[in-house]
Amino acid sequence: MSQVVATRSIHSSLTRPTSGSAHHRLLTSLKPPTFASKVFPQQRNTPSKVRYPSCRVNARKSAPAEVVPVSPEDDSKIEEELQQLRGMQLLGDTAVGMWSKPTFRRKTKIVCTIGPSTNTREMIWKLAEAGMNVARMNMSHGDHASHQKVIDLVKEYNAQSKDNAIAIMLDTKGPEVRSGDLPQPIVLTPGQEFTFTIRRGVGTADCVSVNYDDFVNDVEVGDMLLVDGGMMSLVVKSKTGDSVKCEVVDGGELKSRRHLNVRGKSATLPSITEKDWDDIKFGVDNKVDFYAVSFVKDAQVVHELKNYLKSCDADIHVIVKIESADSIPNLHSIITASDGAMVARGDLGAELPIEEVPLLQEEIISICRSMGKAVIVATNMLESMIVHPTPTRAEVSDIAIAVREGSDAIMLSGETAHGKFPLKAVKVMHTVALRTEATITDGRLPPNIGNVFKNHMSEMFAYHATMMSNTLGTSTVVFTRSGSMAILLSHYRPSGTIFAFTDQKRTQQRLALYQGVCPIYMEFSKDAEETFRRALDLLQKLGMVKAGEEVALVQSGKQPIWRSQSTHNIQVRTV
Repeated sequence: MSQVVATRSIHSSLTRPTSGSAHHRLLTSLKPPTFASKVFPQQRNTPSKVRYPSCRVNARKSAPAEVVPVSPEDDSKIEEELQQLRGMQLLGDTAVGMWSKPTFRRKTKIVCTIGPSTNTREMIWKLAEAGMNVARMNMSHGDHASHQKVIDLVKEYNAQSKDNAIAIMLDTKGPEVRSGDLPQPIVLTPGQEFTFTIRRGVGTADCVSVNYDDFVNDVEVGDMLLVDGGMMSLVVKSKTGDSVKCEVVDGGELKSRRHLNVRGKSATLPSITEKDWDDIKFGVDNKVDFYAVSFVKDAQVVHELKNYLKSCDADIHVIVKIESADSIPNLHSIITASDGAMVARGDLGAELPIEEVPLLQEEIISICRSMGKAVIVATNMLESMIVHPTPTRAEVSDIAIAVREGSDAIMLSGETAHGKFPLKAVKVMHTVALRTEATITDGRLPPNIGNVFKNHMSEMFAYHATMMSNTLGTSTVVFTRSGSMAILLSHYRPSGTIFAFTDQKRTQQRLALYQGVCPIYMEFSKDAEETFRRALDLLQKLGMVKAGEEVALVQSGKQPIWRSQSTHNIQVRTV
């Protein structure tokens, strides 16, 4: 029989206060200032010290409206303001755990693509310090030697870092259709005739090769061909046995090996190509944490990959990239089979009407949240910062929307791979995410989130630990070897940080992707109390909690540690 241990009693709800009561004055003082009150401040006398009786109120408070910061130089200032917004402490003798808030950390994680701008030891260290949580290797570029160098550097950082871990993600190239090599770029003008052919080695001013033998069979007269996700477009006018003749609609400069899409269609290529299998084996050898699989069309692809990983005894999670028209009808089965999804908006917006992309983003995030799966929003989040030191205001809003919709992580691609300002891009993403999180209220759980875990007692304890964290304003401490309990807690989105202690390095790295989880490596002793004490001491030493602060300690999960299989408990402890 399951047991619950709670070392703090939860008082009954207060009745509605009268306008003259001390409680009413307290709640009034906690209301966020309006715009008018900030522009036209009123003079008032403030007593030097006021004592209010202890009372229970919701530990979360709405943040005042502020201009969203977009300058990385504002980062330290914003951190201080957020501490005040989320960590206000009541004057008087109110219980410490009710008002002394834990140090607020960014919960939404940042995935950085590593490329020529960032593939050095110095830059990877700086990216980690700026806020990178996951290092992504794009297998469409570079070779195994260059990616090996980056993997080794990330592992070196993880070995040296005491309180941070960077996960490693390998992103497969997938079945991309690309144009061939050109001796020099070609300028295409609207109305011009241009031909794509499956004959190899063609590269002239009016014709270029395509690397896909069934290209002619896949397109029809009237189809719209998009180059580089829509930077140029051509309409199909006619076709022969080996060529497709087009008319340029939107012109531009055509360079070598450009990505081609057909609006509303996906290429009839296998999702995992021969090159992808070589890259996957490379990832198994290097014990990466995640695969991001490109152009997944159905769940069978995911099952095939997972069976292969099982045969290799490889503990690598599979993230499916939703970026093809064929994947949309199979969203539920694809995400169910995977460990998470990536909203790859570039190709998704090329194969489908662009106005559908924000709706699909919201739907995919909702599905992942309801199934307890990780979800990443990717592509063009700070595209302008590839060449400019500050983002557009639309890009700032894009980040904020992804955070508010509940994404576990947000991703930088060219911004950090080959951009001019990779560190500034990370800092902007960190600052905007942090500021946005400060405005999100409690209690908005996605529907049916517990269904995937309904056969295990851990789900109930994760839910109640979340309610306790939200009510008391505490962080949560969990001890895990597989990471499952920390992941489950993450999907319930408690208001405080989830400190996930593990004695498995691989688990620590994998948990770096999940929203709100701060994974910490620590050897476990045979004595539970000794381990608990060392964990709280370590948190205090690292400055993650303060003396006198309360934390919710959860003992549950699929693999028991220091408890019997049938015993689960939640405790509230004082640091």
